[in-house]
This record gives sequence, C-alpha cells and structure tokens, in this order.
Amino acid sequence: MTIAKPPYLTGHFTPVVEEVTATGLTVEGVLPPELTGHLLRNGHNPKPGITPTHWFKGSGMVHGIRLRDGRAEWYRNRWVHTPALDGAPYLTEHGPDLTASAAGTHVIEHGGRLLALCEANLPFELTRELDTVGAYDFDGKLRGAMTAHPKEDPVTGELHFFGSSPFPPFLTYYVADAKGEIVHSAEVPGATGALKHDFALTRRHVVFIEGNVTFDLTEPSGIPYSWSDTQLSRIGVLPRGTDGERHIRWYTIEPGNMLHVSNAYEDGQGRVVLEGPTVDEEGFRLSWNWWTGAPGRGTEPVSRSYTRRWVIDPADGSVDEQIIDDLPVEFPTLNEAYLGVENRYQYAVSFPDEKGFGGYGLVKYDRTTGARRIRQIGDARLPSEAVFVPAAGATCEDDGYLLTVVSDLKQDASQLLVLDASGLDTVATVHLPHRVSAGLHGSWIPDLPSADAGR
Repeated sequence: MTIAKPPYLTGHFTPVVEEVTATGLTVEGVLPPELTGHLLRNGHNPKPGITPTHWFKGSGMVHGIRLRDGRAEWYRNRWVHTPALDGAPYLTEHGPDLTASAAGTHVIEHGGRLLALCEANLPFELTRELDTVGAYDFDGKLRGAMTAHPKEDPVTGELHFFGSSPFPPFLTYYVADAKGEIVHSAEVPGATGALKHDFALTRRHVVFIEGNVTFDLTEPSGIPYSWSDTQLSRIGVLPRGTDGERHIRWYTIEPGNMLHVSNAYEDGQGRVVLEGPTVDEEGFRLSWNWWTGAPGRGTEPVSRSYTRRWVIDPADGSVDEQIIDDLPVEFPTLNEAYLGVENRYQYAVSFPDEKGFGGYGLVKYDRTTGARRIRQIGDARLPSEAVFVPAAGATCEDDGYLLTVVSDLKQDASQLLVLDASGLDTVATVHLPHRVSAGLHGSWIPDLPSADAGR
C-alpha cells in the first residue's frame, strides 16, 4: 500500500532536492536601480528521504537573490547546516540542545550579521553567500532560545526580541543595540507556557500575545503544543525601558491564537492598537492537522485566519476587539519605517477558505479608507510573503516595491516578482533556475555604502 505524503511535502511545498548556484538571471521589465542588495527567504525543506512529523520540523533552506544596478546577478539556495540537518536530536540526556535547530522560519540581518532563526533554538549565522558559520549566542549573553520574529526599531536601530520556554522562566525580553550587542535582558513576570511566536513593538511599549495554544507533552507530532480551553488568551503590555518588566499589565481577550502581528501603535488617546491575523479553535485545528498531515485537515496551511484588531485602553483596563476583515490571510507585512507607529497600508498573502474556495493572491489594505485590493497571482501559483522595499526618494508610505517569490506548479518554475506597492502592478520579473518551494519569512538586505560590490 502506498502511503500518501503529508501535505507539507507536496504541491507548492515539495522540497528542493539540491543546492544550486546560478548567475546572470533573466529579467523581464526593468529592475529599479535602488534594488541593490539581497532578497533572502527561509523555509522548511527536509533533505531527500526525510519525512518530518511536523511541517515546522523540516530543515531550513535559505534562498537568496542578488540584485545590483538593474541586474539579477545570482540566485543560490543553501541548507542551514545545523546539527539537526544531520539528524542530531533536540532533546538529549543533558537537556535541550539549542544548536540542534531546524533554522527554517526566518532570516534577518542585524549588526552586520545574517541570522537564520527558529524560535526553539539559538540563531545560526550565515555568510552573504549563505554558507553556514554556526550557532550565535550574542557573545554568551543570549541565555536561551530566540524568537524567529525580532523587531528592529526604525528610529534607534535597536533589535528587540524575546526567548520563550514552556518552563520557567517562560518569557525573557532582550534588547540589542544597533551594533548587535545585547544591552538589556530581563524575565517578564506573569507569562505562562502558552505559545508565543510573534510580538509587537510600539514607540512606548512592548506587546506580547498569549493565545489558547499552550505546551502539551501528549501532542504526538514532536511540536509539543495544542489548543487548551483552560489557557487564557491574553495581551501583555510592557512599558519600554530598563525596568519596564516590573510594570507589565496583562489583558484577557477572546479565545484564539495569533501567529503573526501586522503592527501595533499608540493612538492619539494613548490606547494601544494591535492588529494581526488570528484563528479560532476550528481554524487552529484545521491548520494544525495540515501541519502534521493528520486526518480532518483543511486544504491549506492556514484556515479561518482573519485580521483582528484590539484597542487596549490602559486608563480603564478595557479591550475593544473585532474582526476587521473576513478574507483568510497570513504573513502580514508593512513598510518597516512605520513599525510601531500608525500605518495606513498593510500587505498579506490571501489563501482559499477552509472549503477550498478562492485563490492565492497578495492583498493590500488601506486602513484609512477601509479599502482592500487583491492582486491575483494566477492559477496554480502561490506568492511568498511580500517584502516591502522603499523607492529612492520616497515621499509616501506606499512609495516602493513589494518583492515576492512565486511557486508555479504548471510551469514547474519560480519567479521573483517586483510589484509597485502603490498599485500592485508588475515592475519586473526575475526568472529563477528552478521552482522554489513555498516557505515562510524573509528579508531585503540592502547594500551598505561601503559594501563590497563583488559580494
């Protein structure tokens, strides 16, 4: 009897089987000259013959596209060479091995280092050519795991991040300066073993989110989390500053679970506004079953994921909560210059609903007018998370480009699409040497003025 492959090893998610380097990529249209740097994207891509028990346990592979002066100079993809890639277990007789990482969730740059991230482990440093340097612990100051979703303050250049654990201390908050040195760390009181995948940063606060998904050793997939009706959904609002942890305040919200934050900010009344796609219990069940290949799964990796807004009033302790859009979306992004302040535009990837109706696309939200624009990508084509890059001399929030890597099943190919962020029209298409499997998160790493032009 033939055993069906789990969904995260089929279709758009079929793993790439080899590492490739290609130069002089074909470009249709005109690449804007300000797009000089590297687009990097990470995702779970187990080696041939390996079937992980959960989507998130697949080994990380980083894909890179080098753009410079209107040319697409190269594409390369490399596995992140952690001990886990060669089969090393996370749990050992001495406890967790924080270097045994999938390293497949995100890839960022900070303080001159490229870091591949997975929230249960230490970061892994990469070269600009995507070779693995090794585990990085911020010169011994990172005492545990690091979130895959750190936030760089666009004003100070500081990197804010956290480490979470199902055991005390449940939550530790860190700040690294613009050079990459950790200058603050503290345990956050009142946290629990609930899953904390992402968080938010405002000008005055750090915002943590705990949903109904919490630690569960009986979960058989190897990722020990499940939905719990007894785990409260909460938002923790912590004032920024070296002693802010002492003043954190937790607010109970409606049941649900959020993976990714769209943005957060303080409004004119001093209230904290937080937005992001959130699932209910049924949406989490359908999604989790897809992630594990279990029966009763939805048709997509995210189901019933609708954008929700919370308005938290510290003056009276109230939380106003509402779903603001009924389109299933995930992977929200924005112009990072507006991280932590009120933004007008947000972007996301749209998915079919839990019954399989609707297509894939890129969505642009106008929060001022309430308008929603969808750019359809095409039949059997799935876009990646849209990374915003500002245009040269930009004067408006959406004056820039969206970079997305498309998986095309019919052509068995992939392209980098460069879209005008204002109207979502195609500016340029870069043809890649093979189809890139659907992944998770990535970053645009612009060249510094002193960067080696040959890198």
